Amino acid sequence: MSDQPDSSWTLLDAVRRQAARYGDRVLCTFGDGDRLTFRELETESDRLASAFAELGVEPGDRVMALAFNCKAFLLAMIAVQKRGAIFVPINTELKGAFLEHQVRNIEPRVIIVEAELRPAFDTISVSGVPIETTVLIGEAAPPVAGTRLVPFADLDRAVARPEDVLPAAPSDICMILFTSGTTGPSKGVLMPHAHCYLFGFGAGRAMAMGEDDQMYVCMPFFHAMGLLLQFVSCLIYGAPAHVVRRFSASAWLDDVRACAATLTYALGVIPEFIFRQPSRPEDPDNRLRVVVAVPVGEEWGAAFERRFDLRLMQAYGMTECNIPALGDLEDPVMAGCAGPIIDDFFEVRVADPDTDLPLPTNETGEILVRPKQPSCFMAGYFRMPERTVESWRNLWFHTGDAGRMDESGRLFFIDRIKDCIRRRGENISAFEIEQVLNGSPGVAESAVVGIRTPGAGGEEEVKACIVAEGAAPDPAVLIDWCAARMPRYAVPRYVEFVAALEKTATGKHRKQALRDAGVTAATWDRDAAGAPAGGSTAA
Repeated sequence: MSDQPDSSWTLLDAVRRQAARYGDRVLCTFGDGDRLTFRELETESDRLASAFAELGVEPGDRVMALAFNCKAFLLAMIAVQKRGAIFVPINTELKGAFLEHQVRNIEPRVIIVEAELRPAFDTISVSGVPIETTVLIGEAAPPVAGTRLVPFADLDRAVARPEDVLPAAPSDICMILFTSGTTGPSKGVLMPHAHCYLFGFGAGRAMAMGEDDQMYVCMPFFHAMGLLLQFVSCLIYGAPAHVVRRFSASAWLDDVRACAATLTYALGVIPEFIFRQPSRPEDPDNRLRVVVAVPVGEEWGAAFERRFDLRLMQAYGMTECNIPALGDLEDPVMAGCAGPIIDDFFEVRVADPDTDLPLPTNETGEILVRPKQPSCFMAGYFRMPERTVESWRNLWFHTGDAGRMDESGRLFFIDRIKDCIRRRGENISAFEIEQVLNGSPGVAESAVVGIRTPGAGGEEEVKACIVAEGAAPDPAVLIDWCAARMPRYAVPRYVEFVAALEKTATGKHRKQALRDAGVTAATWDRDAAGAPAGGSTAA
């Protein structure tokens, strides 16, 4: 396995190489009892590639997947990539305007959808979108309007034809992952093979990962963390993974103990949710040696390590720029410390956000990143050239995040500069929430901000500031409107009616005063009112 990109740095080469090396060794077990060996990933994806060829999937086509963590997801991903097509996994909670934006941006030829999630497509219009086929995982359900229905189980019965499996280069786009919009709609990140490979390779190298490790995966496969940092690292390093459908704080320790996990990842408030569970005498009785947790709180980081007898490792990265900083296992856990720069693959600068000029050690500025190796970075935003150009200024990728570099070259993440809200492990576009609110009866205008609350682990609650059109509508009715049209993690917790919203000369909302105001006497609280909409995705 090369430490530098070469022609083998594709996911397809990794699948073939590891199938030859490990054969019938188990690569993944799943919470539903299913399992997948290294050899099965290779042979079954060959058959599926021929099945997709029969459906008319050609190189460059997009195949969208709305599915939970499961065996079918992984087989479909590799099979689509073997056709030279682009796999597009999307958030399983999308519906309404959020889902329609991504469908219209991608224009998939084929949609793979879990039967349980199929109703999401009834909340949108696909008129004019060239979808030909709905591939259904699980129980019977009708196809997306205007498309033919093919059960996933039927695809798996196809006969593999060598001519249907196409070669791939490290620079070929194999996947599009959506990242949340901040001042506009969410963006599809063009992911070359080598970029996807490096996520798993770099993370596994930092963790000293080997084939004797066992990974526990509770992060969703539609995120880079679950799919690339976890699954792809297991593929590259020959370590088995146990995959569950979603995170559960109460089941987490029992799960990691049952599968004898040595490694796992926990994003956002997940590690704090784990730490808040009632302590038990058996807490240190587990095989975990490293948990990658982002972020780690000052008040609980070291205590977490002592309680569960493990090491916490932090990191800094984005779907667009990979993971340019990873923790050093020799360092003590420090809140906000992403670790040293992975300097054989990346350059990182902390700069003045107005000038892009570098700042001195320990001064806070914007984190800028650029790659040292070809194809180990995003290739741009799909069908959003203006956003690509905006993010690449002065030969640096602008993350929109604030950070600082210490004297030892460690990167510390401070906060987000962009107007993006972080809640329940999800990045939420304020713009997209505003679009839904603005379509509600009685709403003239809205501005959405993230509000920090005590004990939220650096994450935020969603607050909607609304100018009413006439009499102010009932906040609970607004919440019901939102819940029917957006993912539950995006549904506002707080609603406050205001007389007007301050704007800049160019018509943009001035939001800092809204953030600073936080929760006021005039703020309606969904939780306090007992409104059922929304809720945690990390139950």
